[in-house]
Order: sequence, then structure tokens, then C-alpha cells
Amino acid sequence: MILNALVERLKRRSKGDFKGRHYEATLILQAVSWYLRYPLSYRDIEELFLERGLEVDHSTLNRWVLAYAPLIERRLRSFRKPHCGSVRIDETYIKIRGQWRYLYRAIDKHGNPVDFLLTAKRDLEAAKRFFRKMLQDQPLLAPDRIGTDAAGPYPPALRAARKAASWHALRSTTSPSTCSKGSRATTSG
Repeated sequence: MILNALVERLKRRSKGDFKGRHYEATLILQAVSWYLRYPLSYRDIEELFLERGLEVDHSTLNRWVLAYAPLIERRLRSFRKPHCGSVRIDETYIKIRGQWRYLYRAIDKHGNPVDFLLTAKRDLEAAKRFFRKMLQDQPLLAPDRIGTDAAGPYPPALRAARKAASWHALRSTTSPSTCSKGSRATTSG
């Protein structure tokens, strides 16, 4: 149901996105959503389509995911709910397909994810890219306060995000209890 509504909206907004494809937009989005939502490989999805009488190669599925996953994410961002006035930023080191990666994430006081970024490095450029993604794509959803774990790249990345977005309502905190009651150690810049 939601997928059909998304497909109709995608068709109306940008007719050129699916231009030249041999398959309908609903099939392409179904394949991409299966890949993103469930732990399925391209060959698993290829078999699922084959059971339904459609021959789709796994390399075609790969191209669809690479082409349409970012498009779907951008379109779904408009449905994001506003969060509390403050978010907590942290990163963790996770293993994905045999390689260690950093997962930057922003979480509101209710534990709901606000945004995330998966990157190979934990450095200033990755932190800047994360804040740029979180703050500039949806400026109306920008938090009032950002709590961090005082990692080295965060203060310069926040300063750069403020300059780039003209976003001065931010107060960054380094307290572990950003959204809880009590005193906070704040730094403004």
C-alpha cells in the first residue's frame, strides 16, 4: 500500500527517473525495497522474481539499487517526523560484509533515529559530511541542541556546519545525558 503510493508519487514528480527501463516502476521499487528491508542477496531477489515468472539478472538488481536507493531515501526524508529539540550524536564501529565501518548516528531523547551515515573512516571529513547531511538537507528539522561524546572531529565539524548553513540556533553539549533533566555542560561557538 505504502509502496504503491510511493510509486505513484515518484511517477508524478519525476517521469524521467524510470525512463528507458524495461520493467515497470513498481517492480523496480519492489526489488529495491526487498534488498534494503530484508537480508536478501541480489541472487535471492533474482530467484523471487523468477518464481513469479520474471527474469531479472542480479547485475540489473545491483544497478537498480545503486540508482534508486538514494532517490527513495531523499523522497522518504520528506515524511520524517520532527524530533525533540535535542539529539545525541555518536558513532560505533560495525562489521559489514567482512569490513569494519563507522556508523555515525543521531538519536533523539525518545531513542528514535534522526539520521545516520556509514563511512570507512572516522575523521573530520566524515563528521562534516554527517552534519551536512543531517542539518542542510532538512533545515526545518535541525535540532536546537546536539550532544556529543567530545570526540575530536565534532567541534570543528559543528563549526563548519554552522557556517555553511547559517544555522546559529545550535548549542552543542558534551554531556552524556543531553535530553534528560539536569545541568548540561554547554559550549557555544
